[in-house]
Amino acid sequence: MSGVLDHVMIRTEDLDASLEWYQTHLGYEEKGRHEGDGFTIVYLGPEEMHDDGAMLEITANHDDTELEMGDAWGHIAVRVPEDELESSYQQLMDEGVDDYRDPESCGNRYAFVKDPDGHEIEIVKRDYGPLYSLDHTMIRVEDADEALGFWTRKFDYELTGRSEHDTFSNYFMKPDGASKHAMAVELTYNYDGRTYTMGDAWGHLCVRIDDLHDDWEQLMVREAADYRDPASCDDMYAFTKDPDGHEIELLERDPDADSLFPF
Repeated sequence: MSGVLDHVMIRTEDLDASLEWYQTHLGYEEKGRHEGDGFTIVYLGPEEMHDDGAMLEITANHDDTELEMGDAWGHIAVRVPEDELESSYQQLMDEGVDDYRDPESCGNRYAFVKDPDGHEIEIVKRDYGPLYSLDHTMIRVEDADEALGFWTRKFDYELTGRSEHDTFSNYFMKPDGASKHAMAVELTYNYDGRTYTMGDAWGHLCVRIDDLHDDWEQLMVREAADYRDPASCDDMYAFTKDPDGHEIELLERDPDADSLFPF
């Protein structure tokens, strides 16, 4: 079983403010919206997206609950052309985005901003894909070997990049043969043995699969966590968890469907 990452979900306390921020500063457009019982889900992404590209899902609950960011969730990363990192960051500053980590402070290799809820957004240099298309999602793990084994054995992902540093390592993973336009999952492992809090501002990753029930059964054979099986989700999707508790949705995407949502 192998599927690209379909979307990454984050939560917001103010949907209108969040949508305005992503549409104004990253040029995202609304791809789809679902009004649920007590919540709203909106899919966002660049106007032109590769078939293997991932969307950003923003979920807003219809209550006044304050979200806890936690630190098990790291950031999403978006792409800009190799020679436009500094100019893109400066444009965001000119538009009123808060100065969080500028290119110079990051060795002119990348930069960071934050959205209105405090979600970190890395800006990385890539000479492919639409401007600000999703490049990867970073999550923190407490056992690198276990996390790498999970994505390899459960989802047939392979290591596409790694970097070793004095105090931490980063591992990038995608399905075998995935397009460079597909979003990767970045696993960050700190060497000091720290533990993490999940929080609720971070939601989940979603893997796009071919057959919900067959792929779910394959996951069960591979001893993945039986968190929310297809039957408990009205046979529309399902959820497992990685060893660190990060939720991973399985979704069978019909390219000919009238809606992006299976509801």
